Amino acid sequence: MLSLSQLPQEVLEHVAYFAATRSPVGPPLDLPLLLRTCRNIYRRLSFENNPLLYARIFSSKFDSRAPLRRLGSSISLPRTLANELRKRFTYLKLIRAGVGARVQHQSTEHDESSGRLRDLLWLAYLMMLENDGKNERQLKAYANMETWLIDYWFDDMGASLASYRISRDQWPMEDENNSLAMWLLWFLVRQDSLPRSPTSCRALTSTLKLTALAANRYAICEPSWAEFTLESGATATNVTHFSETYFLVPPSLAPAAILAYFTFALWLLSRGATNVLPQAPSSLPLDSRESEDWDADWQRCINLARPGTSLALSYAPGSLEGIWEGLFTYTDFDVYSSLLSGGLPPVLRNCEVVQHRQTWRLREYHLLSSQESLDKIQRLELGDALRAFFPSSIRLRELSESLEVCTPGMETIHYQRSSHTRTHQQSVGDIIVIGEGHSAWGQFNLYGRVRPLDGLLSLLKEYCGGHRGRWLYRGFLLGNHDGHLSGRWRDALSPSHVEGYEGCFVMSRRH
Repeated sequence: MLSLSQLPQEVLEHVAYFAATRSPVGPPLDLPLLLRTCRNIYRRLSFENNPLLYARIFSSKFDSRAPLRRLGSSISLPRTLANELRKRFTYLKLIRAGVGARVQHQSTEHDESSGRLRDLLWLAYLMMLENDGKNERQLKAYANMETWLIDYWFDDMGASLASYRISRDQWPMEDENNSLAMWLLWFLVRQDSLPRSPTSCRALTSTLKLTALAANRYAICEPSWAEFTLESGATATNVTHFSETYFLVPPSLAPAAILAYFTFALWLLSRGATNVLPQAPSSLPLDSRESEDWDADWQRCINLARPGTSLALSYAPGSLEGIWEGLFTYTDFDVYSSLLSGGLPPVLRNCEVVQHRQTWRLREYHLLSSQESLDKIQRLELGDALRAFFPSSIRLRELSESLEVCTPGMETIHYQRSSHTRTHQQSVGDIIVIGEGHSAWGQFNLYGRVRPLDGLLSLLKEYCGGHRGRWLYRGFLLGNHDGHLSGRWRDALSPSHVEGYEGCFVMSRRH
């Protein structure tokens, strides 16, 4: 009878693979036991000598469709995947141990020398953008990142410093770490996992209320929403991913904070009594995850680091078509005016926030061209940002499956309805969104444009009859077709370079 060390290499690798993947969650704990049986087996199965084995283990425990789709086949090299396997479990073990979630001493500023926390948060964020189910299982079932994130944000000693700063009437910090951690909070935390003690609930609602509603402190995007063709990029950072260095722009904190405010804070305050609020992503079945939903969010991180170059859209054309339902909020005008005049967090924390339901019916139109002639097509000129970048003299005429865009002295431009005309030979040169809706304030019309580089939607809301005025909505579609629209509205009277009266909104597709 053959001993283990006498098995053919292929058979031995099968034994090692099944030992390593016996549990889908966590590191390959049984594999080190096998490696310690003798020198012969160690030599044949070690990390240094057999990267193909560890690449197979990576593919069993983590999602790889999205990295292959976005980064190319070079990431599938055995040594690359083996190194990524080692890196991921190194950081997942730190998360599991609670490393980085809380600080050892209180301060109003982050420790700038701690690069490990930044790398940990980037890894978890990119894993969620690449999530087809396996990545999320590792972060939640093995690393217990829900608990980590709740400690990070809402513990008195949380590393976000939010609770500490709020207790001293200071604003929560918006930096790279907190932006990533806010997105992870919304991605990973379930409503039934939220802290329920009075102190923790107060910390949660205060943190999310301030970061969602204080538009003068937490911008919805970078660069400014008032720019359409972006020449200056946002602040990029270098991130090592699958053994390569990428220059990425971290996501803005505000869109995730707004989603988290509606999903968690308002849910707690209403005691779960409303079904209008968006669902937390992690409350849905794990097998419903599709990494394609987050291709645009990945592309946004890439595009903003390289403005002025020809890049893929960070928006999936056609995703806005359909009926959307949700809420918008507003505060007392005098309260918000006080905030704009330098008011401290208690001004906003203690004020009443009013919510109204609204429904939108949207249609999306595309200016199409072949890829070769995309730079030569006649585009609609840009107007004022407060008019959603439409020229003041424009006239829009909807036909059965197209849109005529007329500007005095210019040739009529024809846009095609998103759902019928695009082929793989055609590229989208511009996107116009038209629609109508209603709220407790009455009926309104909607029209807007999508900023190409980052997918920012600017949508002008004009109430019928003119009694309720015009309001500019700016936000992002997060999660593509079945995701959520998250952003802020503001008055359309204050100049775009002046801070105006603002509130926030979330819309979800009606199914």
